Amino acid sequence: MVISQQEAWQLMQSGHPAVILDVRDEFEFEQVHIPGAMVIPFTELERRAEDELPEKDKTILVYCRSGRRSAIAAETLEKLGYTDIRDFGGIIDWKYDVEREY
Repeated sequence: MVISQQEAWQLMQSGHPAVILDVRDEFEFEQVHIPGAMVIPFTELERRAEDELPEKDKTILVYCRSGRRSAIAAETLEKLGYTDIRDFGGIIDWKYDVEREY
């Protein structure tokens, strides 16, 4: 399911138990990411999801840089049996808090 960034932010603020999943490369993640996010590059998702995301019914908020990789990742997660995937696009449009490495 595609949601707006405002909806994603509101969900993050609500205390709803959700995984914030960054599907960019680790290098990109280290430069800037949303606080509390974990990173699994979309190219590694099929191999790593079962171990690192064991709860298939937990809400997963997926993002990347611009929205292309997050859409692919959401589709991949759905094929792997995850049931509550919410794609909110790219960090380039994110208007809320981020963590940066300087």
